[in-house]
Order: sequence, then C-alpha cells, then structure tokens
Amino acid sequence: MVPSLTVITLSLTKISSLSKSCYYHIRELRCIRPYLDFKAASTIATSIVHSKLDYCNSLYYSLPKSQTNGLQVIQNSLARAVVKAPKFCHVTPILKSLHWLKINERIEYKLLSVTYTTLTTAQPTYLHSLISVQPPRATRSSSVVTLSRLLTSRGANPPEQYTHPPLPSPFPLLPFRFPCPFLPVPFPFPSPPSP
Repeated sequence: MVPSLTVITLSLTKISSLSKSCYYHIRELRCIRPYLDFKAASTIATSIVHSKLDYCNSLYYSLPKSQTNGLQVIQNSLARAVVKAPKFCHVTPILKSLHWLKINERIEYKLLSVTYTTLTTAQPTYLHSLISVQPPRATRSSSVVTLSRLLTSRGANPPEQYTHPPLPSPFPLLPFRFPCPFLPVPFPFPSPPSP
C-alpha cells in the first residue's frame, strides 16, 4: 500500500518534532545517569522517551525505511545512554539485553496487537466496524484482514477497501499469528465474536 502525500507530510513533521523532544530528554538522562542505577535509568527511558516513540507509531507503518531510520537512531541513542555504552558501539546486543524491540518491530507489534484485540473483543467499536476477515481460501495464507475506508462527508463514492498485507509474527509468545508464507501449515485467523 502506498501512503498518501498527506500522511507522509504529517508523519515527517511529527518525526522531526519528535526527534527534537526525544534528544532533549536523552541529553538530560545522560546528565543524571551517573547518579541512577540501571533499573531507574531504564524506567525513566521507557516512560519518557519510549512513550513518545510509541505514540501514534502505527501511522509510520507504510513509510519507507529511510523515514523511520531517524526513530531507530533515537532508540539506539537512548539504549546507549541507559547502559552507559560508548557512542559507536554495536547497539543490537544492547537492545536485546534491555528487551526492547526495534522501531519497525514495535510498529508491527502495535498493529498486530490492536488488530487482534479488535477482532477478538469487538472493541473499540469504531475500529471493529471497519475491519473484516475474509474467509480462508485454498492458499497458504489462510485469511486476509480488510480495512474499509469511511465515507467522506460528500458520500458520493462507495467505501474503498484496503487489504492489510500479512505480517509474519516475529513474536512466538503471542496467541495468534498473521498469515506467513514460509510456515508449512497456515494458522487460521481467529473469527470475530458474534454480536
């Protein structure tokens, strides 16, 4: 799915203002880091900076990786500040030790969990009315989630359908899986509860 120009413009504006705010808090964390233990530093980093990175991050799903790289650089800088690592050390082991997902994985996780919650609980209703599950076909991917676009105030056009691309679930502990082409047996999507 290609994002619209409006979404890209709003996302880029949000990313630039978010970067300024996050780097300010990371600099402040670095100043007080010598006086904090590891758990306190991790808690502060998660509550102040990660909450900013996670706010409305599902809007970034369809953006090119070059646009979301800025957010990943912020998270890398935050991880180094928490563990007192040098600026140029490799960050993947640090993220794993902190049990933090990378930015693209966080975005996918949020989409997966919101979709799963909406399909299984029918809440929130404004999202549940937009999402439908197409019945399984004789393909390797068992089901497809479809998102309907609301009618505009003009109401002249019928609602458009957007098919969410299947996301493989990199999280084995989740109780569901999106259709994944490399799995030998397709996992069915949970059917939405009947009203």
